[in-house]
Amino acid sequence: MAARSEARTAMSDSLRRWVADGLLALVLLVIGIGGTGPAGEGQDRPVTAFTYVLVVIVALSLVVRRRWPLVTLGIAAAGTSLYLVLQYPYGPILLAFMVATYTAARHLPLKPAAIAAGIALVVLSVHTFTDGNIEGLVPGAAWVVVPFAVGVTVRLSREAAARTRDDLARQYADEERLRVAQEVHDVVGHGLSAINMQAEIALHLLDKRPEQAEAALTAISRTSREALDELRVTLALVRRTREGETRAATAGLARLDDLVARMSETGVPVTVEVTGERRDLPAVIDLAAYRVVQESLTNVLRHAGAATATVRLTYLPKEVSVEVLDTGRGVPGAPGGGHGLVGMRERVAALGGEFTAGPAESGGFRVYATLPLP
Repeated sequence: MAARSEARTAMSDSLRRWVADGLLALVLLVIGIGGTGPAGEGQDRPVTAFTYVLVVIVALSLVVRRRWPLVTLGIAAAGTSLYLVLQYPYGPILLAFMVATYTAARHLPLKPAAIAAGIALVVLSVHTFTDGNIEGLVPGAAWVVVPFAVGVTVRLSREAAARTRDDLARQYADEERLRVAQEVHDVVGHGLSAINMQAEIALHLLDKRPEQAEAALTAISRTSREALDELRVTLALVRRTREGETRAATAGLARLDDLVARMSETGVPVTVEVTGERRDLPAVIDLAAYRVVQESLTNVLRHAGAATATVRLTYLPKEVSVEVLDTGRGVPGAPGGGHGLVGMRERVAALGGEFTAGPAESGGFRVYATLPLP
């Protein structure tokens, strides 16, 4: 389906180009036929049937100007040069020649376009020698130089615009990959850390207290199921599934209680303190705040040792702040020593917020983020 759609688009673009070039040729043909006679009368130069034949040939060559620009320029240069050698009047035929020169400069690489334009200039200048009017060489050169310069300028500007679009597309793709990697890191990292801790508890209690080991295994099953569900949601969002299929399951502060419960099951007590009126946040802010809490608690689980954690949410009119404070070892490089702190900082910065992380004054480690509200 995609291939057929691309083929139809290409055919449609090609047809539009043919129609546009045909209309341009027709307009210049009408101008040439209508303007050559008056030009001959004004310059007191002959106008014969062959004059119009040359005008028609040069104008109609523009029909294939974008498909075969060199052929078009060759026909236009030869026809216009013969037209001037026969001392026909300077007239609309020169417009068609200038369009052919512009087309070669616009659609060909610089070197072949310059060579073709130079040859066209030599061919066009033949009449100045046959007439003995060398002074006409300079104004005659303008008929080539001006459209050539315009064509090269247009081509370079469009190539620069295309490169800019490609760079932006690559930048967007890179940012999207980083975003997906961060989401997967947050989801999988937290889930595996909780599962690992619960598995160690189960192994430790299996012989002595099997009933508690069973509870730990049950928690492992629930945690793994929730992590898989959240991972599926994340991947579904990346695949651009319908909004109704994913919105309800998207991570946010509404799921903070589930996160705290999972942490408590691993032996890390978590206290949540809320200041201000709790309210619905924009989806991107809600997700970022939840991920900061999730990753911070994951770091507590991994690095803080025997510790408790406190999560403080502050709702203000223009911002929401998240603070996670633990009572663990508080080694600066330990929590989030991998990509955790970097990912949180980048996530918050992308939303125009501020992020700090480091040892707390009372011991332990502190993560603090503010997220501005629109």
